Amino acid sequence: MKLILKLLAGMAVGLALGLWAPDGPLALLMTFKALFGQFIGFMIPLIIVFYIMSGIAALESNSGKMLGWTVGLAYCSTILSGLAAFAVSSGVLPSLIAQGVHATDKPAAIKALFTLEIKPLFDVMTALMLAFVFGLGIAVTRAQRLKEVVDQGKDIVELVLAKVLIPLLPAYIACVFAEMAADGSVFSTLKTFGVVLVLAIAMHWIWLTLLYTVTGLASGRNPWSLIRNMLPAYLTALGTMSSAATIPVALRSAKQMKVSGPVADFVMPLCATIHLCGSTITLVTCATAVMLMTAGLDVPSWDVMFPFILLLGVTMVAAPGAPGGAVMSALGILASMLHFPEASLALMIALYLAQDSFGTACNVTGDGVIALWLDRIMGRPAGETDETEAKPASQQA
Repeated sequence: MKLILKLLAGMAVGLALGLWAPDGPLALLMTFKALFGQFIGFMIPLIIVFYIMSGIAALESNSGKMLGWTVGLAYCSTILSGLAAFAVSSGVLPSLIAQGVHATDKPAAIKALFTLEIKPLFDVMTALMLAFVFGLGIAVTRAQRLKEVVDQGKDIVELVLAKVLIPLLPAYIACVFAEMAADGSVFSTLKTFGVVLVLAIAMHWIWLTLLYTVTGLASGRNPWSLIRNMLPAYLTALGTMSSAATIPVALRSAKQMKVSGPVADFVMPLCATIHLCGSTITLVTCATAVMLMTAGLDVPSWDVMFPFILLLGVTMVAAPGAPGGAVMSALGILASMLHFPEASLALMIALYLAQDSFGTACNVTGDGVIALWLDRIMGRPAGETDETEAKPASQQA
C-alpha cells in the first residue's frame, strides 16, 4: 500500500512540476526519465530469461499428471480472462475516453540534458525462446548445476527489482507526468485513469463470480460459500500486493473449501506464480486504453490482441511475486508486439501499479478455483474430505 501512496505522490509532484517549474529542473527530470527508461529496457529480457527459465526448470520435481492439469487449467483461465477483458474494454472504452490525445512522433516539450543508449543483451522474442529451450532442457536432463546458476541469476534480477526498479518507479512516473503536464495532455490522461481502473476492478469481480458460479454448479456447492471461504486470501493479497506473501492464507482458505491437503499444498503455491487472471485482465484493459489514447499505435482489434493475449499468458509465468512484477514482465511484449513507445510503457506501469493490489487479490482468489477443479480431476469430488481429516484425532492416533 505504501507503493500506491508513493505512486500517487509521484503523480501529484510531477503534475505540479510540469505546470509550474522552469525549464531547468524539468530538463533534469527528463534526463532521469531517459536514463531510467533505458535501464528498464535493459532489464526486461533478463527478467524474462531468468524467471521463465527458473520456473520451467523447477517443474521437473513435481508429479507429471497433477502438474500438467494445473498448468493447463491456469493457462486456460488466464487466456479466457484476457479475451473477456478485451471483449468488454474494446466495447466500453472507446465511448468513455479521449482518443488520440498522445502522439508517438510528437517532439518532446522539454528535452533531456543528455541521453545514453543502453542496449539490451537480446530482444524479447530471443529472450523468450532462450528461456523455453534452456528451461525445458534443464527439466529434462536435470542439469542441477545449470539450474543453480539460473536460480542465482533469478535472485540477482529479483534483488535489482526489489532494491532499484520498484523503489524508483514513483520517481519515474513523476517525470512522465511532468512531461505530460508540460505538453498539455495530463488531464485527459488522469480522466482515463479513473475510467480504466474502475472498469478493471469491476471485471475482476465479474470474472471471479463467473469462475465460482461455474465451479459451484459443477460440484453441487454454493458458489457464495466458496467465495466467502476465499475472502481472507483476497483481503490479505489486497494488503500485501504479493501472491507469494499470501500463500499461507490462500492454503488455509483452500482447505476450508474442503480441497484435499495434498492438492491444496501443490496447487496454491504453484498457481501463485503461473495463474494471473486478475493481472491479465488489468494488463489487457490498460493496453486497450493506451492504444486508444495514443495516435500512431495499432487500433485495438482481435487480429492484434488475440496473439498478444496468447503470449501474455505465457509471459505471466515470468512475473515475480512482488508488487509490479506482472507489468514489468509484460513490458517486453507490449513493446515488441503492440509497438508501445517508452511513454506508453510508462503509462502502462502507472495504470497497473495504481490497481496492483486488486489484480493480485483476483489472482489469489482465482487460484481456489484451480484447486477445486484439480481435486475433482484427480478423482475425488470437491466436497469430500480426506479420511484423515474426517476421523477424530483419537482415531487418527
